[in-house]
Amino acid sequence: MPRVKVNLPETFLFSVVLPVRITDLNYGAHLGNDSLLGILHEARVQFLQHVGQSEVDRTTGQGYIMADVAIEYKGEAFYGDVLHIQMAANDLHPYGFDVVYSVVNQDNREVARAKTGMLRFDYNTRKLLRLSEEVMARLSV
Repeated sequence: MPRVKVNLPETFLFSVVLPVRITDLNYGAHLGNDSLLGILHEARVQFLQHVGQSEVDRTTGQGYIMADVAIEYKGEAFYGDVLHIQMAANDLHPYGFDVVYSVVNQDNREVARAKTGMLRFDYNTRKLLRLSEEVMARLSV
């Protein structure tokens, strides 16, 4: 079976720093895969806010839904580590885009690479929405 490979862009649009909490550890005493996905979720929410979007607007019911995820683990992270997560959008299309993540620790050791496929979505009608030109421009920077 071929391994998952996440290609990183040359430049990133946004970065965030998040700690590894004690509750993020698994029985191996390192960052659990489920917790990393939760950390990426927090990073993505901040990324979307940076480009003037929200995952779900409670007033309109419009936002984004995750269509897929790929995580390429590169190393371990432990309690007390500080994760530096850089993000960019790529593969933009009329209904969505991928968010690509580079995750390194405070010593600049690579922990993971990831990508999440995000689609613009109306939670009221349960249908896809088109991205506005403005959002596409903000994501393309």
